[in-house]
Amino acid sequence: MYLMFIFLGWVSIYSATYSDTEYEIFDFSTKYGKQFIWILLSFVLIIVILAIDKKFYEQFSGVFYIVSILSLVGLFLFGKNINGATSWYSFGSFAAIQPAEFAKAATSLAIANYLNERNQDLRKLNNQLKAFGIILLPALLITLQPDPGSALVYGSLILVLYRFGLPMYYLIIGLIATVLFVSTLYFGYINTLILTLIIITILFFYLNYKNKNFIRDNWFKFLLLYFFTSLFIFSVDYVFNNVFEQRHRDRFNILLGKDVDDQGIGYNFVQYVITISSGGFNGKGFLQGDRTQGDFVPEQQTDYIFSSIGEEWGFLGSGFVILLFMAFLLRLLQIADRQKSTFSKVYAYAIVAIFFFHFTINIGMVIGLLPTIGIPLPFFSYGGSSLWGFTVLLFILIRLDADRIYEW
Repeated sequence: MYLMFIFLGWVSIYSATYSDTEYEIFDFSTKYGKQFIWILLSFVLIIVILAIDKKFYEQFSGVFYIVSILSLVGLFLFGKNINGATSWYSFGSFAAIQPAEFAKAATSLAIANYLNERNQDLRKLNNQLKAFGIILLPALLITLQPDPGSALVYGSLILVLYRFGLPMYYLIIGLIATVLFVSTLYFGYINTLILTLIIITILFFYLNYKNKNFIRDNWFKFLLLYFFTSLFIFSVDYVFNNVFEQRHRDRFNILLGKDVDDQGIGYNFVQYVITISSGGFNGKGFLQGDRTQGDFVPEQQTDYIFSSIGEEWGFLGSGFVILLFMAFLLRLLQIADRQKSTFSKVYAYAIVAIFFFHFTINIGMVIGLLPTIGIPLPFFSYGGSSLWGFTVLLFILIRLDADRIYEW
């Protein structure tokens, strides 16, 4: 399946960057030529990963994590600014490395090792804070670059913790906060506050109806709930206008239908939705996408590569890619479930969460359901760091799985 992914990905990149003036398939000065080199080098990387003993990844997971954190910190001193984010180490005109892509594997190994040590009980607050710290530290450093899209990927690792004992109320609080945030942006903080307080009050009296002593025993808790909910809703406007950058505010406004500018910031959003829908059922054919070949979508070979697939191969081709990813994710879940050691099991579920997040968010933003946050489609989007990062994630899991019969 890996070979199918990188083949389809390279063909898509070739199509998205093809020019009538470039005839050589293996012209290494082109983007598809450079991607071909990264693909060849990825096989060397795979050999190295599979040759290393499984215990090495467990014993040196802390070292990998520290090195990844230092690489992220080093960007503030030696990093190169590309598209407004200092997220890259540049090595001449040919290559640039994005440490955030490799930090995903290091963070997954670190959280797996932490939960493996003495079977940490995530019902205890101290253990919860340590696990959150491992995940959120690289996310914070990436956010400061600023690259909030890549940072959000690390949030998917928190979902893994629920599989190993983290109380569900964290997830419930997160979902409620997300709903309140979006509702405040769409309806305004006054309307959202009034509606929310009405819902809390109805819930309060409903619970008292079920238990006549509920108000007497819990009135102070509900006062705190009123206070912190109101504080959060009022803070949304400040965070949105003072913490978010203008490009992030624009993307939310466009998605919520509050600020549609087809010629300005909304141009990309409109173009990749039009491009993917123009393919119809069967698509226009390989290299026949007039919008793809006409560069209507800037940098289409990166985060928006799925729009090119949709135009050239239509609903059938897009559906095939989606089904391929679904089969891939189900296979990863099968591998995760059969692991015997806590370390391997946690790492496997972390990989599932990361791939699922990338797949879901990337497809969602290309078809216009989610705001553009700039994360690649695994194995399809152009970029050596992205390809290598996903390759490392996947083949460390394959190496761990190879030794599962020896785990106790």
